[in-house]
Amino acid sequence: MEATNRKPFYAAAIAAFVIWGFIPFPLKALAAYPSGQILYFRVMLSVAMLLVISLVFRRGQLQETVAQVKNAPPQDRRQFMLYTFLGGVLLTINWLVFIYVINHIDIQTGSFSYLLCPILTAVLGFLLLKEELRANQWLAIGLSALSCVLVGTGELSSLLFSLLIGLSYAFYLITQRILRGYDKIVLLTLQLLLSFVLLAPFYSYLKGDSTVALGTHFFMNIALLSAGFTVLPLFLNLFALKELTSGTIGILMYINPIINFLVAFFYFDEETTPTKLLAYLLIFISVVIYNLNTGGRKKRGNGLVIPPVGTTAVGK
Repeated sequence: MEATNRKPFYAAAIAAFVIWGFIPFPLKALAAYPSGQILYFRVMLSVAMLLVISLVFRRGQLQETVAQVKNAPPQDRRQFMLYTFLGGVLLTINWLVFIYVINHIDIQTGSFSYLLCPILTAVLGFLLLKEELRANQWLAIGLSALSCVLVGTGELSSLLFSLLIGLSYAFYLITQRILRGYDKIVLLTLQLLLSFVLLAPFYSYLKGDSTVALGTHFFMNIALLSAGFTVLPLFLNLFALKELTSGTIGILMYINPIINFLVAFFYFDEETTPTKLLAYLLIFISVVIYNLNTGGRKKRGNGLVIPPVGTTAVGK
């Protein structure tokens, strides 16, 4: 049998994470608007596009998921509803805080959170899913904790925001692992639909007392954020997962925060401190150490088959 040409799949994965690496640009272009208002329209437009895609181009997968849930035992149906709901809430929190951090604190804080995220996911996997951790992974966790201490000694608020972004996404990944048997696009569509239902009644609160008009500039950047930085890289990432191992995707995922840092320093002229630089270096080293000798999937303590950390991406 002829070997599959994996170059298109590598190209798709790299393209997805490069795109996400430049997400500060559309967010910064919307800095004059409240974060909640940006979130509301991003979720609305993203779920509208995903619904069209699901109903027109992926109707088969949608029907399969409905049948899968309908025919599942009552306990599995309850689990599906619970973790789909939690996934929607966690994704909403993650997006909202990330938008606020990028526009009102700095890009470094947002990027640091996504370097922390795989390590936080590993800890949560150990605590909640009884996943095993090797010695090098415990060392990586220790180095990550030290990097957090260094960031916290300079700016405690930045560390807390990084942890909130990282933990909300890490918990989101845990819910996706539990729902690993369901179609990812259908799940995301349901989660964002739930998010919009939760946000819609509070739109007046989300926009606050902002008097900035919602003109062409706003909606063009929202469209770019939703189509170009949410839906497109999501599909590229899922296409890549058809042939590439989850471990490979997990490694390539670090392209994203690295580009974020470069954009912060070289385009937006953000400044940092020697202590923060040391913290960033430590977290980067911890990521390398964590991924040393990462093999394929392993059966863990609870019998679940779990891929390596950081392999489910849904955009920022």
